[in-house]
Formats: sequence, C-alpha cells, structure tokens
Amino acid sequence: MTDSRSPIPPDGPARIVLITGPSGAGRSTAINALEDMGFEAIDNLPLSLLPRLLDGAPPSRPLALGLDARNRDFSTSGLIEVIDRIAATPGLRADVLFLDASAEVLQRRYSETRRRHPLAPAETPEVGIAREADLLAPIRARSDIVIDTSELSPHDLRAELAMWFDGASGSGLAVSVQSFSYKRGLPRGVDMVFDVRFLRNPYWEPELRPLNGTDPAVAAYVAGDPLYGEVFARVRDLLLTLLPAYREEGKTHLAIGFGCTGGQHRSVAVAEHMAKALAEADWQVSTRHREMERRAALTTGTRQV
Repeated sequence: MTDSRSPIPPDGPARIVLITGPSGAGRSTAINALEDMGFEAIDNLPLSLLPRLLDGAPPSRPLALGLDARNRDFSTSGLIEVIDRIAATPGLRADVLFLDASAEVLQRRYSETRRRHPLAPAETPEVGIAREADLLAPIRARSDIVIDTSELSPHDLRAELAMWFDGASGSGLAVSVQSFSYKRGLPRGVDMVFDVRFLRNPYWEPELRPLNGTDPAVAAYVAGDPLYGEVFARVRDLLLTLLPAYREEGKTHLAIGFGCTGGQHRSVAVAEHMAKALAEADWQVSTRHREMERRAALTTGTRQV
C-alpha cells in the first residue's frame, strides 16, 4: 500500500527535486513545504557532495535538495552536470524546480529585511540581483518547473507546490490551468497559451463588471458568444489529444494559460470551464487565476514570499 505522505509509489524510481533560483525567491519556504509532504530535505548541499549522495543506496524517501549561489562551490556548469547525471542514472527521477521573482520584487524583499545580497555583500542588492540572474539563466532554461513567486504569499507557494508534488500528483502528469492578463505579460513557466480576447467582454456590462469569471452570470455571458462552443471544443480536443503524448514522453507537469485583457472575466471563465472538462476526463488538474490572486493580495495586504 502506498504511504499517503509519499510523493512516489514505493516501487517507483527514487525521486529527487533540485530546488534553485535567485536569493529571496522563496527557496526556504519551498524546502520546508516539501519536507512537510514527506520529502527528506537538505538545504545548501555543496555540489561536490552530490556525487557521493547519488552513488549510495537509493533513498528510502524522495529527496528535496536546495541549491543556490550561496553554496561554496556552486557553478552553473556544475549544477547542469548534476542534472545530466541524475537524468542518466537508472532508478532516479529528477525534477528541477526554479523559484523566480521579478527584480523589483526581489529588491523590495531585500529592502524589507535589510539583508545583504550574497553575490554583492559590499554593493547594493540591485547589483547582486542582476549578477545572479545572469548566473542562473542557463539553469532556468533547463528547469522542469518554474514558479514565479512575485505575487505569492508563503501559503500560496505551499499550495502551488502541493499541486505539483503532494500525494498522487508526483506519479503522473499534473496539469495546471491558469488565467492571466496580457497587460501584465505572460505567466512565467507556461507551456501552452491561448488568447481568448476574441470573446465578448463582460467588462462592458455594468452589472457584470465588478464580478469575475468564477461567477455563473459571467461564465454564462462568456459562453453565450457565438464562437465560444466551437472554439472551446476544439481546444479541449487538442489538449485531450496532446496530454497522453506528453505523459508518454515523460513530462510530469504541464501549465496551460488562457489570457484576456484584464484577466478577470473571459480568461477566468474559460480556464474554469477547461479545468472542469479535463478533470472529467480523469486528468489531475489545478487552477490558478493570477490577476485575481494579485487583487486579493493587494486588498488584504498579504505578505508575499
């Protein structure tokens, strides 16, 4: 019987999650969250010790390893070599989790905590943040999961990680369906994006403007567009065709984005509808509405990661 706390079946490959990203993006929060999910967590492990760890007996529990530029022997090439080695080792399954945040948010976090940046201890945090972004760019490109924590509270980040790593989500293809506003750019880490700005906009209806796409009245208004039924069916069928292929290829996470002008009405309604359709087809699905989360954080004054 599978332990409900274990993110992998006992007879499956040993799982290793390498957690990295710029300083201040939430790595410590992620390490603690994965430990709560049953991972054995090791933070700030020197890269030189990783081969010894990998050469030993397969771990009895999945491992979460925190790696960043503060490690004494950290290098971009060294971490990429580790990623390649794990990928080539039978019996091991590795995910690279990259926690990111905008430069502006990282600067604010350093200002609030008055910490020195590890890559610029005698200079301003801005210098260290830029230096670290350049250093980590090749690793970000090799990552399996990229989570932008700019607008996430610690609770939000834990919920996002639970979707990817807790329980059954670690044993198959986890699908994240997201909504966003084109005004604020594409979400980081999305694999597929669909533009739904062609649909009629509830924003121009005074009684619908203060609502969002999770409201039945807004969802019905969006679905009433003459193009909605055919387009939705085509996108749904496309995804249902591609998801098994991605799973067979070994992909474990897929993020699908739906965007509109403000990220409150059309994209939210379509994302909710699509998530329900994929769940009914027995895919494990979570939803995230970026602009609604941002508005909620601004309203409540929730501290970000």
